[in-house]
Amino acid sequence: MTTRMKQRFHEQVKPRLQQQFGLDNPMAMPRLEKIIISVGLGRSLEGTKINAKARETVLRDLATIAGQKPVMTKARKSVSNFKVRAGYEVGCMVTLRGQRMWEFLDRLITLAIPRIKDFRGLNPDSFDAQGSYSLGLSEQGVFPEVDMAHTEFIHGMNITLVMRNSDPQKSRLVLRELGMPFSGAPAAAAAG
Repeated sequence: MTTRMKQRFHEQVKPRLQQQFGLDNPMAMPRLEKIIISVGLGRSLEGTKINAKARETVLRDLATIAGQKPVMTKARKSVSNFKVRAGYEVGCMVTLRGQRMWEFLDRLITLAIPRIKDFRGLNPDSFDAQGSYSLGLSEQGVFPEVDMAHTEFIHGMNITLVMRNSDPQKSRLVLRELGMPFSGAPAAAAAG
């Protein structure tokens, strides 16, 4: 079964990309490769151990939001100013591909982003040179599947939409056509 976002990508976005950028080769077409959701636990580090309650809350919330089990990330280097040693668990992340990726993108655009307080649109300039887009959320409560009544630890998350065969212009067009609510003037000027 094809998800709504994937179907929209194939039926509406691909023809628009072919028309605007002259892409005839289907293998050269920009596409969403994966979505990475990561949460840093920097504030909940107590000395050298992570607060167990905060860790469990983050893991549970991330598993609920993503639909798959997250993995803990470890520090690569020791940084004495942050009281972190190499090998300490400093966050968690989950990588979504395929069907789960498209379902998450649909929920992000249609359910979560409209629930952000004082929302005025996403930054249309948060693309890297390869066309991947990153955004940050300040709390997990924007996702309706997270029950904030049973949550004692509020945390944010970073979401990266990794694009393939793309650049910022093409990725901006793809995400705008999929319904990503970018803020006004800079995005409209860049789309040309």
